[in-house]
Amino acid sequence: MIDALGADPLTPAFEHGDRIVVRGELLELIGRCTAGLRAAGLGPRHGVAIDTAVTPEGFAVQIAAHVLGCRVVGLRPGLTAAQLAHVLGQDVRAVVTDDPRPQLHEAAGAARVLELGPELLRAQETPVARGELDDPALVVFTSGSTGTPKGTVFDYRAMTGYWSWHAPAWTERTAELAAKYRRFLLFGTLSSAVVQEHLALCLLSGGTAVIPREVPEFPRVLAELRITACLLTVARLHQILDALGEQEHDLSAARMLLVAGSPLAPHKLAEAHARIGPAVHLGYGQTETGMLSLLSAADIAERQQAANSVGRPWDGVRVEVRDADGLPLPAGTDGEVWVRTAHSLRGYWQDPAETAEVLRDGWVRTRDVGHLDEAGFLHLTGRARDVVIVNAILHYAGPIERALAGHPAVDQAYVVGVPDERTGEAIHAHLVLAGDAEPDHAELRDLVAAELGPAAAPAVIRVVRRVPLTAAGKPDKAALRALTTIPEPR
Repeated sequence: MIDALGADPLTPAFEHGDRIVVRGELLELIGRCTAGLRAAGLGPRHGVAIDTAVTPEGFAVQIAAHVLGCRVVGLRPGLTAAQLAHVLGQDVRAVVTDDPRPQLHEAAGAARVLELGPELLRAQETPVARGELDDPALVVFTSGSTGTPKGTVFDYRAMTGYWSWHAPAWTERTAELAAKYRRFLLFGTLSSAVVQEHLALCLLSGGTAVIPREVPEFPRVLAELRITACLLTVARLHQILDALGEQEHDLSAARMLLVAGSPLAPHKLAEAHARIGPAVHLGYGQTETGMLSLLSAADIAERQQAANSVGRPWDGVRVEVRDADGLPLPAGTDGEVWVRTAHSLRGYWQDPAETAEVLRDGWVRTRDVGHLDEAGFLHLTGRARDVVIVNAILHYAGPIERALAGHPAVDQAYVVGVPDERTGEAIHAHLVLAGDAEPDHAELRDLVAAELGPAAAPAVIRVVRRVPLTAAGKPDKAALRALTTIPEPR
């Protein structure tokens, strides 16, 4: 990244309203951040949490921390006070923020809070990357839907081999993809591994990251800013399609609208191709691995059955479908999807048991279920994990069930994921009451939100007399999903 910025100093790197930051200015900003962090006593293997808005400065300070060989921890917006304190308690030495709010100081504990401002940026040095390959480079914490956020760790070796960040090793396929990122819409959070993955494609290919001044309104923002590339959740794609049905918007500049994060029905993908065009792509990946496969309109034109898939494995990604014993299965047979990449996680932060469960001899168990067809397209048919994906965020059923069952009027709680056109999936909770009095549904949702965050609150709550069981005597969640045709009583 540093080499690319220095080789093309006059091309815009970021555009934020009337403000243009060219690559040479961004490189200087990285140097100032590097000097400021070093002056604060930060260096190799030190934990540095980044808590900034989506700005050139926020990106620069993260790169500067990597220059020094730090372990960078991104703080995702929306963490509860307890979750934030947990993340910052994971051997974090300093927090860099552009919003030094009291709650952050309280959660930081012994960690030093550094404000991203003139004092931090007053000195300058030439940034020279010093990270050691086997040192942890990045810890991406999950949404906290398990109750406690889980840290996915990448070392500098994985970062060096990352498919989008290592431009000298780009394949023809990757270079063709990167060329679509002339104007990449950058919004949301810089703590997202997915955002960083595609921001790299933009900057390393000479593109400009375009930051909207306000919370973007889709699809208007795409038309007004002449965006060529953007990341979309399934819910946002539905929003765009609804808007296009009411009013025309000029999306002719779009080249790469990547929809990912949760299942997308084939008929909705077909509608997107009809309304928007071949710019719409479907991607599949995980925080632990980055993008694993990509499906384009051209793939579907070549092979109609591909519309039911998530595409072919991406360059540098090996995919195998295996049985319960870890043995490869033939094409067309469902099993667990295992993947191998040069840029997969090193493990989970301070969680050797989970690391051993997911990492096996260089392979990553995705815990997703599916099969490869004879043409090499990957079809997903389920998840081995009991999770619900709402707006591209994983929510584990267990913690939600436990939170609901903590109410004195609830005897048992069971959560399932149900397809939803707006959010990809929706959380449906089924309750067996402890007595005759039914608790207020809003109160139950507040109970879950207080413990796990508002996004984990069930969209639908139903009371059942008893829970259907499988032949093995376990709760039959497939039967519970069948109840979704019955309207919610309250």
